[in-house]
Amino acid sequence: MLGLEEVTEAVLSASRVLVAVAARSLADVADDVTLPQYRALVLLCGHGALGMSALTELLGCSASTATRLCDRLVAKKLVQRRHREANRREVEVEATAAGGRLVAKVTARRRAEITEILGAMSKRDRAAMGAALRAFAAAAGEVPDPAWATGWAL
Repeated sequence: MLGLEEVTEAVLSASRVLVAVAARSLADVADDVTLPQYRALVLLCGHGALGMSALTELLGCSASTATRLCDRLVAKKLVQRRHREANRREVEVEATAAGGRLVAKVTARRRAEITEILGAMSKRDRAAMGAALRAFAAAAGEVPDPAWATGWAL
């Protein structure tokens, strides 16, 4: 049985592979969108319209960083901003149809590459990996959303 440190190293190694897959998938579909911008798009597609403070919190960044990130996504026509009806001082952002299509294309590309990698594994190893990753996601507080399966932890 592997100890905590060996499992941690295995997860780090696997995470490097997954980050590389994500970066390649994004570059193949939209090389002018950065990973942080894509992460914001995934959050907006998964949660719907969000206030800037909620998006900032989910991204784990400063308000000014989130604002600049959204400025760039608005310029690319991937998100739109508007004032909330209930409180005109609050701004919310929402993925546009083009933003949603981009997330869907990148996700499809990621899914295809991950499927190819998994195909190189034995059925037994795939089953063990699936169970381990579900347990890992549950321990991290990830709640699967069947309505929006982006393949990216939200």
